[in-house]
Parts: sequence; structure tokens; C-alpha cells
Amino acid sequence: MSVHDIRSAKRPDPDQPLVDIADYVIDYRIDSKEAYDTARYVLLDSLATAMLAMKFPECVKHLGPLVPGATLPGGARVPGTSHELDPVQAAFAIGTQIRWLDFNDTWLAAEWGHPSDNLGAILAVADYLSRKAEREGGQPLTVRDVLGYAIKAHEIQGCYALKNSFNRVGQDHVILVRLASTAVATAMLGGDKEQVVTAVSHSWIDNGALRTYRHAPNTGPRKSWAAGDACRRAVTHAINAVYRGVAGYPSALSATTWGFYDVAFKGNAFEFERPFGSYVMENVLLKISFPAEFHAQTAVECAMQLHGEVAGRLEQVERIVIETQEAGCRIIDKTGPLANYADRDHCIQYMVAVPLIFGRLEASDYNDEVAADPRIDALREKMTVSENPQFTRDYFDPDKRYIGNSVQVFFKDGKCTQKVSVDYPIGHRRRRAEGIPVLLRKFEAAMRGHLPTHRVKAILAATNDPARLDAMPLQEFLGLFTL
Repeated sequence: MSVHDIRSAKRPDPDQPLVDIADYVIDYRIDSKEAYDTARYVLLDSLATAMLAMKFPECVKHLGPLVPGATLPGGARVPGTSHELDPVQAAFAIGTQIRWLDFNDTWLAAEWGHPSDNLGAILAVADYLSRKAEREGGQPLTVRDVLGYAIKAHEIQGCYALKNSFNRVGQDHVILVRLASTAVATAMLGGDKEQVVTAVSHSWIDNGALRTYRHAPNTGPRKSWAAGDACRRAVTHAINAVYRGVAGYPSALSATTWGFYDVAFKGNAFEFERPFGSYVMENVLLKISFPAEFHAQTAVECAMQLHGEVAGRLEQVERIVIETQEAGCRIIDKTGPLANYADRDHCIQYMVAVPLIFGRLEASDYNDEVAADPRIDALREKMTVSENPQFTRDYFDPDKRYIGNSVQVFFKDGKCTQKVSVDYPIGHRRRRAEGIPVLLRKFEAAMRGHLPTHRVKAILAATNDPARLDAMPLQEFLGLFTL
């Protein structure tokens, strides 16, 4: 969509999407109890995922200063560590922790992604500001403040994802993490609407990362720190806009030839299904039971149900039929050798084979030691994956947002299991009552697996009382997670 004459040097008015984001993050007041309650669980779930990631050296090596000694005493802290960093690098570290295991929340639409990735930027900026305020006699942010910013970041990322497919033009969904985090971080730093527009314009000028690191034959661990990288860039844009007064670029999207629409979006303007509110947080998918790419979550549930019937008859299996949504076919249907952890947790066949064999799917099941079991690839070779059109329709239905899968196993003697289908996983809004106790068990187990007992006791005391948690100064809350 080209609307400005390339020959004219006249500065245009800001593109409307930039203005709409600025109006939302500065003016909108959230009054949804459901959104705040869900955001509270999202925060706990994200911290649980971050603590679980600390068991993986490949994650831990990313969490410190960019170069040795580049610390900032009194700066932003990285949960589960003793690091104190500038907020830019802390945003990268926290975002990397939360995303590493592919075990935090998810949003699925024309674009997919993980809105809680934005907590990398939000927590880093909030801790930096709150500790600074504490030193200077100011007013720190509270946990409830953070929940409000999380709701807005979820909304921006999720509403853009509803109708705009960045993956269709080869771009990774973390472009929306950078967008949402830029807007929210700018507001957190005290920016006004003009500064939000400026920062967001810089975010779009960055263009986007290629998705190649998520897909065969190049799948690799960059996908586990890509969101952290987006958070880091977002905080940089926010700081530049608020503290350094950099110039903005009002037609960063619509400029003829040089704008994002013409360069990266095939000349198309963005489309929107609904105005910004609190819809995304209220409907977000919590990834509770399995550290697996979300399009396969219900497939894993199906396989878990079939484990008892299949595990003792593996040599008799003739074929396994998996039906999924179009998106599942496009991004996680993989044949042939799988090179690494990142390859395996984005392969629906692998994610079905492991629970059929072992009756589980844990983060460690993507490691080389488990992948070396020949039974996994033997089952993968017997699988067919196809689209079920009804699953795809339900996936895009705004009143459903299902992520359906089915699995059926056929044996050499002509017998077969029932066709097990699951429309939506335990983390879906329609299964909140069932899912929240599981989420809280995940949270407590993650804390006990990494933090000292006295810290776990203090964390559980705080998080078991929503009113107390909401009122807690953010720096005090994050202090419970530091070593």
C-alpha cells in the first residue's frame, strides 16, 4: 500500500497503526478482572518456564552480560541467577529464559507466537525502574502494574496476529514481540504518545528476522533466543525515544518503495479484526502439560491416551495416522533425520512417538540421549500427517480457536486403536478450571527444582494470595527469584 509521493519531502502524518498503538498504551484503562487473573497466571507460568530452562547449559550461557564485566549493580536482575544487568541485556536474558523450552503461552491465528515473550522486556524495565525509584525515594512499580503492561503487550501482539501473516512472507513472529515490547517499554519509561510513535516506527524499520531457523533443513537453537533478541531491541528503541529524543519516521509503514508495506508485506496494509482491549489475554493458550510446539499439544494428549494400548505392541505397528490443522502440516510435519533439540520439538511425528513409547513428553526427551532410541524413528517412519479441514476451520473460528489433532494406530494383524481426537488442549480458555491447578503444580515444581527452600517458601506465600501479590513492589517480588 503506497500512499506517499516518493518525490515529496513533506513530512506526513504518522501512519494510523502507529497512532492506534500509542493511543492504546497511553490511554486505555483495563477493567477486565478475567484479564488480570489470567495475566497473573501467565506471569507465574513464564517464571516457571524460566526456572525450568536453567537446567539447560545452552540456555544459561546466554544469560549474563554481553561481555565479561559488563554488569550494572543495582540494575535489572535475571531470575534464577545473580546477574544484575542493564535493562537492554536483561531483557534479552529474561526473554531467552522464558522462551527456551517452548513451554510458555501461545497465540494462534494468521500468525502464531508467544505473547508472554514480552515479559522479557517488561520485567527487565520494571525491575530497573523500580530499583532506581527505591534508591531515589520514588514510587516503584507493583506486580499489578506489570500485569497491566503484560495485558497490553499481549493485546498488541495478538491483535496484529489475527489477520496478518508474517510467516507467509518468510518473517518470524518475533517481529510482533519487538513491536509490542517497544510500545509498552516506551510507556513504562514515561514516554508520551509521540515518543511511542517514534519508538514503534523504529521497530518497523528494523524489518524482521527470517524464519529459516525454525524450519528444516536449518532448524536450530536461535529460535530459543530469538524472542529475547526482540525484547533487547525493543528496550533499545524505547530508551532511544524517551531518553535520547531520537527522530521518528511517521510513514515507516506506508512510504512508497521504502516503507515496510512495500518492502516486506507485498504492498499490503495491515488488517485488523478488532480494536485493542483485553481480548488476547482473556483467550491466550497456556502451555501447561507439555513443552511442545503448540500445534501439536493436542496430538501429544491423543498419544498419551493411546500409550497403554500401544507401548507393548510397538513391533506390531503397521502405520500411524495423524490429522492436524493446516498450520500444523506446514510447520511441524517433518521426515528424515532430526539434527538437534530444536529440530525435534518442532516435529509432530517425534512429539507423538515419544508419548506412545514412554507415556510422557518432557523437555529432556528432546535431548540426544533419548532421541538415540531407535524405536522413535521407527515409529516416525510409519506415520502419515494430513490436514483435517474441520480442524483448520475451528482453528480460525474466533469463537473457538481450537487446535485440534487426532491420532490412530493400525497394527499388522488388521486391528487398530480408536481414533482419538482432542479439539483444544488443557491450556485453552474452555479448560481453565482444569488447567490452573496443573499450572500451579508446574510452577511449584519449577521453583523447587532450582531455588533454595526458603526462597520457594516465600514465593509460594506471596503467590498464593493474589491481593498481596498484586500490591507487592516489583523489585521485592523479583528479588525472591535471585540467587
